[in-house]
Amino acid sequence: MLPRLRGTGSALANSKRSHGREAVGPTARPPGTGGATFSHPVVPRPRGTRLGSCCPSRRTYYLRMRLYRHLGPSGTPEYAAEMRDGTFRRVEGSPLRDFQLTDDPIRPGKLLAPIVPPNILCIGLNYRRHAEETKAPLPEHPVLFMKSTAALQNPADPILIPSHLPSERVDYECEMAVVIGRPCKNVSRDRALEYVLGYTCANDVSARDWQIKWGGSQWCRGKSFDTFCPLGPCIVTRDDIPDPSGLRIRTTVNGEILQDGDTGDMIFDVPALVAFLSGSTTLLPGTVILTGTPHGVGMAREPKRWLQPGDTVIVEIEKIGSLVNPVGVEPS
Repeated sequence: MLPRLRGTGSALANSKRSHGREAVGPTARPPGTGGATFSHPVVPRPRGTRLGSCCPSRRTYYLRMRLYRHLGPSGTPEYAAEMRDGTFRRVEGSPLRDFQLTDDPIRPGKLLAPIVPPNILCIGLNYRRHAEETKAPLPEHPVLFMKSTAALQNPADPILIPSHLPSERVDYECEMAVVIGRPCKNVSRDRALEYVLGYTCANDVSARDWQIKWGGSQWCRGKSFDTFCPLGPCIVTRDDIPDPSGLRIRTTVNGEILQDGDTGDMIFDVPALVAFLSGSTTLLPGTVILTGTPHGVGMAREPKRWLQPGDTVIVEIEKIGSLVNPVGVEPS
């Protein structure tokens, strides 16, 4: 079963209790979200039903919310949930296990990557127009590669161009990331979304010279440098995005729109990817799946458009928000 979320009626309403913490106003945004405006209802639980129940024989109910992982007042990571009025409530526990939405208003601290994944699985050439711009044939099966989990980076923290193994061809790739919520193996396409906790933004940063020339014919070297997998700003639960196809997705660098696509251009959609990746393989809770990038990457442009120190990269996905990262250089 997916983690059961326990909430109280007062937690779903606008609690006026401050519990010694400052409540966040309706227009406030956590740092690192790029000022994105969100719209998401919180669905009240009908009497006699359980939140988070995942039995296929009956309808399931979830709180529709955005989960932010951040540094709490004690300096340790914790979660906060954004409510429909723009305020935030403290969450006890992890979204991968039973957790509780409290009545406590909270102002999120420094944003962290919304999940620490046990694995980062990535799909290449999964947008038709991206395959066309790279002059690659459409794949018959999903093209799987992996990124090191050490590549994880927080919102607002820098993408570092490597200097020890130097690269002059660091590229951006906006991607929708899927977060798996419970152990998943040999799942059918029809039931695949039952295993999804939610969605977030990702940037599949890629050193093209190491990916294509110097990586020993494998992509992982050029995809796995430290900071090369920013995630965030939050996890949007799957009930808030029941159909992840047809979402606008784009990358801007220093205010210039370089990628502007739609998840409906995917060759293999999210249910197909979950079914394929779980075949004879267990997807652990917290596994992140990067679902591919649309057209407009830097290596396909003329002239080429590589990331440079001082750039600011923003990945934006409709209904999810904005992931903002500056670009710097790995300290020597």
